[in-house]
Amino acid sequence: MSAPPVLQRHGDQPEWASLAIAGGIIGLWGASTAILFTINLQEIPWVVKVLLLLWQTFLYTGLFITAHDAMHGAVYPPNRRVNDGVGILVLKLYGLFSFKTLLQRHILHHQFPVSEVDPDYQPSGFIGWYWAFMTRYWSWTRFAALVLMFHVIHGVLGVAEVNLAWFWVYPSVLSSLHLFYFGTYLPHRQPKGGYLDEHRSTTIRRPWLLSLLACYHFGYHHEHHLFTDVPWWQLPKAYRQQGYLDV
Repeated sequence: MSAPPVLQRHGDQPEWASLAIAGGIIGLWGASTAILFTINLQEIPWVVKVLLLLWQTFLYTGLFITAHDAMHGAVYPPNRRVNDGVGILVLKLYGLFSFKTLLQRHILHHQFPVSEVDPDYQPSGFIGWYWAFMTRYWSWTRFAALVLMFHVIHGVLGVAEVNLAWFWVYPSVLSSLHLFYFGTYLPHRQPKGGYLDEHRSTTIRRPWLLSLLACYHFGYHHEHHLFTDVPWWQLPKAYRQQGYLDV
């Protein structure tokens, strides 16, 4: 396997930049969740409710993308304990996932992408691939704990069940679809001309804002596989540093 290209990872950015961005995502998610848990949904038009749902879904996706960066040591490179602590926290907030378990599986994904060993791959169409993707990360124990949390938040904190559904349950499910479609399916499905190298991933170029909305720049997925320690917010830069200038 050939050595990956050299990339100036952080440039003039301080080492704590990714940690600050991670803190911003966590803070936004926390503030948004707290506010949305208290609003009266009966007084809000459907269009606004859908927009709020999509906003909350985007923040949930941000939690998982932050955890993903932590798996690569990109949240706070100077201190692995702090880095992993952030990863553990955001995965618990996202859906009570185990950072250690997901890290082990993600290592396999990068070592053997789009193969029988890759836990994120299924040789089928979109629906079959997504179903396999979800069931491989399913846990009845975790599901039971989430159901218990739902009833505790409703019963103890007095959050309406409809608010919990709209801004806690639905966004987490939709974000899994968001992550899968833009972060796994599109970049890793085999292109017409076949894969270009052993990373078996492609780059899908979009304008900056659309790239951000489409799973936090993970359309630059080949760049992610080339430069695994580059944080999500620097993936467009990684693309440009290879000589591409259209982002």
